[in-house]
Amino acid sequence: MLLHRFYDEDLAQASYFIGCQAENTAVVVDPRRDIADYLDLASHHGMTITGVAETHIHADYLSGTRELAAATGAQIYVSGEGGEDWQYGFDGTRLHDRDTITIGNIVIQARHTPGHTPEHLSFLVTDGAFANTPGYMLSGDFVFSGDLGRPDLLDEAAGGIDTRFAGASQLFHSLKNVFLDLPDHVQIYPAHGAGSACGKALGALPSTTVGYERSYAWWAPYLNNDDEQGFIEELLEGQPDAHAYFGRMKRQNKSGPLILGYPLTPLPELQGADIADQVRRGEKILVDTRHHTKVHAGTVEGAVNVPGVDKAATYSAWVFDPEVDSGNLVILAADSETAENYRNHFMRVGIDEVAGFITSFEGLPITTPEVLPQAQLEHTNHAMLLDLRNKTEHADGHIPGSAQLSGGRVLWNLDQLPADDATIITYCQSGVRNSVAASALRRRGYRIIELEGSYLGWLAHNNT
Repeated sequence: MLLHRFYDEDLAQASYFIGCQAENTAVVVDPRRDIADYLDLASHHGMTITGVAETHIHADYLSGTRELAAATGAQIYVSGEGGEDWQYGFDGTRLHDRDTITIGNIVIQARHTPGHTPEHLSFLVTDGAFANTPGYMLSGDFVFSGDLGRPDLLDEAAGGIDTRFAGASQLFHSLKNVFLDLPDHVQIYPAHGAGSACGKALGALPSTTVGYERSYAWWAPYLNNDDEQGFIEELLEGQPDAHAYFGRMKRQNKSGPLILGYPLTPLPELQGADIADQVRRGEKILVDTRHHTKVHAGTVEGAVNVPGVDKAATYSAWVFDPEVDSGNLVILAADSETAENYRNHFMRVGIDEVAGFITSFEGLPITTPEVLPQAQLEHTNHAMLLDLRNKTEHADGHIPGSAQLSGGRVLWNLDQLPADDATIITYCQSGVRNSVAASALRRRGYRIIELEGSYLGWLAHNNT
């Protein structure tokens, strides 16, 4: 059996390629939308992808299940559990608890493990060439290394009301009735790692085992003592802010993401002078991919800051909402290969309208963002001092008088801001997230002044 993990550092998301080397067929679980890596691996091993499966309706990225199936002719497998409200809106084989997918010697069994979401499945994998019982579990957003999938995303990002309590109770029983019923040696491969907003304390290890989690996970004592209420309270306490774009991901993944068609047409290189008028009218939006210290020296009018490809999916979804914002994106990139890499990251969060790339700002209208030195903070009139960090960071320490609204939620909560002609001073921890969110707010017409050095700068200034 071939079991290969693909890991996206940007979204802390894992997908899996399970291949039968006897039959040369494979199933991919929880693929992302840029599918070249799966096709390349299949080609390298001389395998045909015959199945594409999902553990659940994802909230943090746009699924590549339909894209990969369209490119390969593979059968789609999705959950049929969770009740009427949690049925997928596109064609595919519906899997219920204990249903199986077979490729050669390998049997992949679906287990219904609700809690993170009502329809959630985990997949038990048996390599029939070596054993007749499962040795592996692809746990999706059910069990992570050292943590569990949060049950409150439906409240936080998808408009649910108090679904977290029922979800937490379901997680308790999924652990009790499914997970802890497995032998200790079963290896667990989760769909997320450290940095994901799908849990509050995810470990960085790529896998774990049933036995390790049974003995050392934070939740183990609650299960050992059958303390469901204590488990629920601990699970729900201190969860980080959910990014607002998660709600859009839920809707699109449920109904079925648009199939773009592989391979994509390469992005053209554009010239600033040719698109300057469109930029002024907002028909094209520049993505300034530089570090915020360079942005502060001058950027294109109306540009949004997505500083580097490493977090391009995350930050682009903070600053651009394809359901609301009009205009095509134009990426600042050194070359075509870099631009395509950015586009791949944007696709992962459903941002598809990319017109091309530029290599310089020549011929484009330039502006200089307002930045406030720490020494002037007390002497600058403003309507709001806005902390763009997570609520947990704000609770651990903040600048007195500041309000908190995380950068991943601010564009979806403009009603919490003063009028757009009022002065808002913004900060985050070091300045990166501040520049991202500030650029989006400026494009919406708000007068934003970024606090130089952000919270770390404020601490240094006030401790000298």
